[in-house]
Amino acid sequence: MSSQLAPQMTKARVGRTVRVVWPFVAILTLLLLLGNASLDTMSGLRAYVAAESLWSKAQKRAVGHLERYAQTRNEDAYGQYLAEIAVPLGDQQARIALAAATPDLSGARHGFRTGRNHPDDATAMIDLFRRFRNVGFMTKSIAIWTEADTHIAHLDATARELHSAVKAAKTGFAELQTLSSRIRAIDQQLTPLEEDLAATLGEASRQMAMMLMLANLAVAATLLYVAFRHARRRLRQEEAYEGALRVSEERFDYAVSGSNDGIWEWRLWGDELYFSPRCEDLLGHTPGSMRESAASFLRRIHPRDRKSVSVLLREHLARGDAFDLEFRIRMRDGAFRWFRTRGRADLGTEGKPERMAGALADISDRKQAEAQIFEEKEKAQVTLASIADAVITVDTAARVEFLNPVAERLTGWRNDEARRNPLPMVFSIMDESTGVAVADPVAAALRDDCIVKSESNVVLRRRHDAPIAIDHSVAPIRDRMGSIVGAVLVFHDMSRERQYATRLAHLASHDALTGLLNRRGFEHRLNMALADSRQQEFNHAVLYLDLDQFKLVNDTCGHAAGDELLRQVSALLRPRLRENDTIARLGGDEFGVLLEHCPPEPALCLAEGLRNAVSGFHFVWKSRSFNVGVSIGLVNISDCLQTLASVLSAADSACYMAKDKGRHRVQVYSPESDEVALRQGEMEWVNRIHRALAENRFCLYAQPVQRTQGTDASPPYTELLLRLRDENNMLIPPIEFIPAAERYHLMPAIDRWVITTAFATLARYFNSKGTVDSIGTCGINLSGASIGDDEFLDFVHSQFVRYKIPHSHICFEITETTAVTSLSKAADFMAALRGLGCRFALDDFGVGVSSFRYLKHLPVDYVKIDGSFVKDMLKDPVGHAMVEAIHRIGHIMCKKTIAESVESHAILEALRTIGVDYAQGFGIAMPEPFGELRPPRGVPLRIAAG
Repeated sequence: MSSQLAPQMTKARVGRTVRVVWPFVAILTLLLLLGNASLDTMSGLRAYVAAESLWSKAQKRAVGHLERYAQTRNEDAYGQYLAEIAVPLGDQQARIALAAATPDLSGARHGFRTGRNHPDDATAMIDLFRRFRNVGFMTKSIAIWTEADTHIAHLDATARELHSAVKAAKTGFAELQTLSSRIRAIDQQLTPLEEDLAATLGEASRQMAMMLMLANLAVAATLLYVAFRHARRRLRQEEAYEGALRVSEERFDYAVSGSNDGIWEWRLWGDELYFSPRCEDLLGHTPGSMRESAASFLRRIHPRDRKSVSVLLREHLARGDAFDLEFRIRMRDGAFRWFRTRGRADLGTEGKPERMAGALADISDRKQAEAQIFEEKEKAQVTLASIADAVITVDTAARVEFLNPVAERLTGWRNDEARRNPLPMVFSIMDESTGVAVADPVAAALRDDCIVKSESNVVLRRRHDAPIAIDHSVAPIRDRMGSIVGAVLVFHDMSRERQYATRLAHLASHDALTGLLNRRGFEHRLNMALADSRQQEFNHAVLYLDLDQFKLVNDTCGHAAGDELLRQVSALLRPRLRENDTIARLGGDEFGVLLEHCPPEPALCLAEGLRNAVSGFHFVWKSRSFNVGVSIGLVNISDCLQTLASVLSAADSACYMAKDKGRHRVQVYSPESDEVALRQGEMEWVNRIHRALAENRFCLYAQPVQRTQGTDASPPYTELLLRLRDENNMLIPPIEFIPAAERYHLMPAIDRWVITTAFATLARYFNSKGTVDSIGTCGINLSGASIGDDEFLDFVHSQFVRYKIPHSHICFEITETTAVTSLSKAADFMAALRGLGCRFALDDFGVGVSSFRYLKHLPVDYVKIDGSFVKDMLKDPVGHAMVEAIHRIGHIMCKKTIAESVESHAILEALRTIGVDYAQGFGIAMPEPFGELRPPRGVPLRIAAG
């Protein structure tokens, strides 16, 4: 009968063993997987929190660099902007790569590295994105991120537009201010998105940490429960095994072999150890191969555990109670693993222990899981200790539970001192402007179950130090059931940010060089005065000052001398004004003064006082002395001048009239003055010229030049003439708009349009005709402002390359007065292009007082005799003699001569008699649209651009 029951008992015991073992193994496996998933998830969340901080800080710094670039036009500021904007652009690249149908992991990793994230963090961020992209917190974070990237793209486009505008060197202050305003608007749009993203990631991190902690606690509790149940079961099994041993050695061996743990027995009187096959297997040995004594087995124990194990065994043998030990044992392969042994000593008839028996279990996996949990906890503590924000956690009663090191430093409370104290004792805030205590934000967050953020400027009362400005936010902490278990308060020191904002506000309205108000600040004060004048009918006056010798100082001694001159003049002018008067540097060497509540006569006296002060001032720079004058335009604000634009326009007109009348004088603005009307007419031309350039209403006409002497192997010559079509499509000659363009520095833009249009027309002709042999020399007039522009030569080179125009077919005409005004720059400009094959003509020659002296210093190919000598040469002997003299000296210098204003056949015959090479004028050919030229009378024309 016993033989029939044995197989059934064996099967039942195997089943019991499996039922005992599988929950333990499953829980250990779950704990290991959960710990690993917790580590990866928290690492990814931590990386995204850090990446958001890098993103927002880089964006703010990029905006700061752009604003500084808009104010200073310093390319270093723009380079710093590019370095900072690369951070959000890199993160944008990573997001797009991960959001693709087939994620580009390499592109995402590169994008996160560009965003200054650690390479290891990039992997964690990619894994978190892919695993949780459809989970609530990640979906919300990606949506905010995507919206912020749209604004970043707008910011970068605006920055590049600003950079292009600054590089073009023709953008006005107002246009730069418009771009700066757009940049600030974008920054304001980004700020709430950054805060939302930070709050979303922070809330996700806290929720995830809580969920993982609760999951680990649940698994640990389950493991303890299973271990407890398992221990109880093992104790019962051991009792059964002991009974079975007493009944039968065979049943004992069966019970031992059926156990999942290893069984050992130590017979104290023989110093021999018995290990069950399972125990030998746990230690890496084959069954029956271990022969150990107590001493040899003790040597298997890890050296760090050996002493404690020996002490505990001796204590157990002395007391005889049950024991439970955990220590490391060396395996057969030499590695150490953690084991747990439980058992007790068996007392003999004399009450002394005779043998010990127990179970041995491998707990290495549990130890590893515990180490991972401990490491995760340590990382969380290190993260809280290393972040820049202060963190305080409280319970539901608003009692402090934890302060990180930053919170300790800012509040003056240590963590152990603050714990269990009411939060208002540790964190007390008040309104910065009124000094009134602000309600506890944590109480509001716990009461209303919502996130509470600071809405006004608040300061924190500190325990031992002076109050500081802070920014704070509070969010409830929930358990996995959604119940509130406390709150977290995050705040940071805003003192430096407030100082920076104050400094920026000052810089936005003041000139960095002189310390005076800048144009923006001056216009703000003037607008306030105008509003005051309209309401109270007060008398105000505005002065517009322009230094007369500033360019001389700047050109001869350098910009450092010019800057020092501006500083000294600013210091000279300020004390000579009344206390409530406003002085500002409007730009360059121009200053503005607002005289509030000042009638016309005192205003004129103050203006004369400023003029006399500057007149008596001698500027000294490195042993060189300069007398500096000032031209002042005075405007008394009246009923007809009630807008900012009209007042500044009137002041500018009056100042230029002062310059036109001989400089260093005060000119009072009068709306009835003919000079004012002329000046305002010129200013109206400025807007008309800008519109004409924008609408492409300029056009080119061409007038051929005829040879006067037989046939000449040299190519024909055609001068291009500029015309403007008004809003009614009527042609306007250049004499109407060129003076205004020259006065207001618009000629470089016009010259660039002329060159681009002429080259494009010639290029179309070359492409259609396939040859350039029949194309002669095209004359293009250049202004003095363009010759003096350092970037103009590079522009001309680029147009030759762009349109592939042969240099030999272009002749640039420069007036004699332009060349004499900037002789060195003109000579350098000519030399650079003549070396490539271009020709040059000296236009309007003979009107200057030293024409012949300058002619030998200018490398020109043609000398164009001014028309004032040519058109009256038949009646005026002096004019005839001048034409003849200019021609002879030009030929001595190997230069061709061209006579202008040839309006009759008789003048042409006189020029042939003298020997002048070319003739130009209405008597030769009328100007016609460029591209529609017809040959002049009797002369075959070989140019037909179109």
